[in-house]
Amino acid sequence: MSRWSSEDIAWGQFTPDRLSPDILKVIKAAAMVERNAADYTTYLSRVFAGDALFLAQVQTWREEEIRHGDLLGRYAEMADPTFDFEARFKRFTEGYRIPLDRQDSVRGSRTGELLARCIVETGTSSFYSAIRDATDEPVLKALCHRIAGDEFRHYKLFYSTMRRIMPTERLPLWRRALVAVGRIRETDDDEMAYSWHAANDSEETPYDLARCNREYALRAYALYGRLHAERAAQMVVKAIGLDPRGWLGRKARSFAWTKIQQRASSMPPA
Repeated sequence: MSRWSSEDIAWGQFTPDRLSPDILKVIKAAAMVERNAADYTTYLSRVFAGDALFLAQVQTWREEEIRHGDLLGRYAEMADPTFDFEARFKRFTEGYRIPLDRQDSVRGSRTGELLARCIVETGTSSFYSAIRDATDEPVLKALCHRIAGDEFRHYKLFYSTMRRIMPTERLPLWRRALVAVGRIRETDDDEMAYSWHAANDSEETPYDLARCNREYALRAYALYGRLHAERAAQMVVKAIGLDPRGWLGRKARSFAWTKIQQRASSMPPA
C-alpha cells in the first residue's frame, strides 16, 4: 500500500485562479464518500469474519480512504474558507448510512462483494485520474495523482483477494456479470447524490435524488477523456473474468466512452 502523507503535498503552491468552481464542488462531494470508509470497514469485517489476512489489509485500506477524505476536505477548506468539512460531513452521515447490521454480503457471496469493490475502485481510480488530467491547479493535480495511485492499488487488493477465494465459492461468470452490472447501476444511488447535497446545498435546500445526481454527473463526467473511460472498462471486464483485450473488451471500451459522454450532457448548465 502507499506510504505518502499530507507532508508530501506542496500545499503552499495552491493557485486559486487555476481552480474551476465546478471541480471544487465535485471535490467537496468526493471528500464525504472517502471519509465514510470507516462504516464500510465495519460491514466488511462481518462479511469476511475469519479471513485474518484480508481483514488486516482492509484496515490499511480504511486508513488510506479516511486520509483521502481528510485531505480532500482540507483542500476544499483552503479553496473555499466558508466550507466547514466536519460540519458538512456530519450532515452527510446523518442522512446516509450503509447497512451495518448485515452478517452476510448484500451481493450474495464473498466473491460478489469483492467484485463489487473492484467496480468501486475502478470508478475512483479513473475519477481521480480524470481530475488530475483536467485541472491546472498544482496542489489538486498532485493530490489526485497520489489518490489515484492508491485507488489502483486498492483495486488490486480486492481483485487478488477475489481470485484467492473464488475456487471455494465457484460463482459462475453470468452471476459475476450481474453483480458488476448491478454495482455500476448503483452509481445513481443515494450515496453520491447525498454527498453532493451535503457538501454543496444550503441548509434550506431540500434533498432531491434526481437533481443531485444530474448536478454531479454534469460536472464529474465532463472531466473524463476517452482514455479514462476505456481504462475503466478494461478493469471491469478483467474483474468479471473476461479478456479485456478480446471482442467483449473492445465493445466495453466503446460503450463506456459513449455512456460517459451521455452522462456529461445529462442536464443543461445550472
